[in-house]
Amino acid sequence: QVQLVESGGGLVQPGGSLRLSCTASGSIYGINFMGWTRQAPGKQRELVASIIRGGFTSVADSVKGRFTISRDNAENTVYLQMNNLKPEDTGVYTCNARVRITTGVEEYEYWGLGTQVTVSP
Repeated sequence: QVQLVESGGGLVQPGGSLRLSCTASGSIYGINFMGWTRQAPGKQRELVASIIRGGFTSVADSVKGRFTISRDNAENTVYLQMNNLKPEDTGVYTCNARVRITTGVEEYEYWGLGTQVTVSP
C-alpha cells in the first residue's frame, strides 16, 4: 500500500519556472528509484528525470540544463525544478517510484495520477 501524490503543476509563461513535488507514503521500507515522466497529446511518453539510491540523478537531453531533480532529507519526496520553460514542455507530468516494502530485494512500482503543466503566453 503505497501512494504517490504530486503537486506544483499549473500554467506558466514561456521562460518561467515551476517546481513539482511528489510525496510517497505508505508501507515503504526503501525507495530504489523515483522519477518523472511527461506526455503531451499526440506525443510519446518520455522519462524526464530520475534519482536513485545514493542520490544519482539522470536528466533527459531535452531538458538538460533547465530541469533539476532532487529529493528531501527523508527521501520520501522528490522535486523537479523546471526553469526556462518552453511551450514544448507542456504535458502531463507523472511521478513514479520503485520501492521495497520489506528488507528483501523484491521491488514494486507505483505511479501517481499526474499533474498538468501548461506553458503558454
